Amino acid sequence: MTPARRKTTRTGTRTRTLRVELGERSYPIHIGVDTLERAGRAISRCAPSSRAVVVTVPAVGRRYGARLERGLRGAGYRVRRITVPDGDASKSIRQLHGLWDQMIDFGADRNTPVIALGGGMVGDLAGFAAATYLRGVPFIQVPTTILAMADASIGGKVAINVPQGKNLVGAFYQPRMVWMDIATLHSLPKRQRAAGLAEVVKHGAIWDEAYFAGLERNTRGLLELDPGVLIPALSRSCEIKAQVVSEDETERGLRKLLNFGHTLAHAVETLGKYRGWVHGEAVSIGMRFAAERSEALGLAPAGTAVRIASLCEGLGLPTEMPNHPRKAYLQALRVDKKMSDSRIDFVALTGIGAARTVPLSPQEILRAPAKATRKKTGSKGTQRVVR
Repeated sequence: MTPARRKTTRTGTRTRTLRVELGERSYPIHIGVDTLERAGRAISRCAPSSRAVVVTVPAVGRRYGARLERGLRGAGYRVRRITVPDGDASKSIRQLHGLWDQMIDFGADRNTPVIALGGGMVGDLAGFAAATYLRGVPFIQVPTTILAMADASIGGKVAINVPQGKNLVGAFYQPRMVWMDIATLHSLPKRQRAAGLAEVVKHGAIWDEAYFAGLERNTRGLLELDPGVLIPALSRSCEIKAQVVSEDETERGLRKLLNFGHTLAHAVETLGKYRGWVHGEAVSIGMRFAAERSEALGLAPAGTAVRIASLCEGLGLPTEMPNHPRKAYLQALRVDKKMSDSRIDFVALTGIGAARTVPLSPQEILRAPAKATRKKTGSKGTQRVVR
């Protein structure tokens, strides 16, 4: 397995550079503090052009758009900012058409970079637009949420939603670069901070028990965005994601482990019509559920689910399943993109820091509640039978 390479600059823990190793499509991940205006020069080196497109949402654009664009103009770009509504509902064919229209109007050519400034939704939508416009143009990730920094911006999975399910139309399309300025995280509400940390928990749960234990010890520093805690945590999450992607770019085997908690999470989001729950909250619910199923399947030792739930709850995340009918959950699971031959490659833990996939039907994933019935047994009276 090829590990992600890491470089720590002379500023110590405040700036780090990692690399996703994918041959000719390898790319760097820069993690730092107050570095947003420096991104333009770095982008010009990996995607030289006279024009650049920045895709963002209103709040992020107001706070950080001008800083990023100053750097881009200083690097010689003419910039078009395209703003889409916030929320996962914007990962739609309608918004995708809007991006294409504005890119054509701007005169974007095959060298024009599309820069995603925002969270995971922006990265998915802008990335899919980049993958499909003129059969592919340079794509740059500038994530401004913990969730996007720790997970969504790395690995090249880009997609939109359709009414039948989440991320059902998409592509594998790697960015040229990922630029993270953790100073942008200070404008995040506490709910969004916690939601992003769900993906950090996921990486520890499936890959690195020592890392998971460190998260358990440092929940306060993570939530308070202490650079001495957050940068090493983000770096380790990025290393794990980069290592997995380097070995299995198109999710044929190992990369499926990154879906831990996501099978139920996507059902929760679909049933909520992509409103009410942010992605990390749904993942937290899904991780507890998956850990409990792992124990019930005899794969994980007792107490695994308790540790998962305790860490998530300590970060302020929900862990209880929303009260939708079982039939509705089953229907949502049946359109999961990981479905093959009526079975889903369900990610189960074998302990904290280790995971595997198990092919299960939706009915096996979401077992029916136990029902107590009464059965006559002659002179022994009645006996409780659980089905």
